[in-house]
Amino acid sequence: MRNDAAAFDEVVSRFKNKVYSYILRMVGSEQDAEDITQEVFIRMYTSLASFRSQASLNTWLFRIASNLCIDHYRRGKKHQNVAYSLDEPIDGDDSAQTRELPDTTYDPYRLLEQGEMSTQIEQALAKMPEKLRSVILLHDIEGLQYDEIAQVVGCPLGTVKSRLFNARTQLRELLSTYVKG
Repeated sequence: MRNDAAAFDEVVSRFKNKVYSYILRMVGSEQDAEDITQEVFIRMYTSLASFRSQASLNTWLFRIASNLCIDHYRRGKKHQNVAYSLDEPIDGDDSAQTRELPDTTYDPYRLLEQGEMSTQIEQALAKMPEKLRSVILLHDIEGLQYDEIAQVVGCPLGTVKSRLFNARTQLRELLSTYVKG
């Protein structure tokens, strides 16, 4: 039992940043990405018996992460039409506290940290369909091979290659106005 806990801790420390980074790019919210990342490792731990060593642990974790991102996306579609007034008190509280939405678009620390081009790429990726975004993130950012991506997203190898080509084409189009100035 002690070895299981140590092995789990090792897996979490080894893969948590990669999994979190992928999920954050898929869902766009730090809080949701943290929650989903935690759920990935909970699911991994509770499903260790079903892990087949045909796939790498890396591939299996990204498969779990992709499935949870899809679930998150589907749940979000049901609730996307909720609107809040920025002038109304929070949760019906009579105090003067109102909702504020921070504008992080031009946050100097963010621009300094990520760079302007990085920000443009992130925005372009967010506009892409989930199927295209996931393959480009898994291949170009996370470094997975085509066959690993096919296992993660659950489609044939040819489809992965096609989606990657289409994703890069769409990304190029989305960034063309920025690059051309």
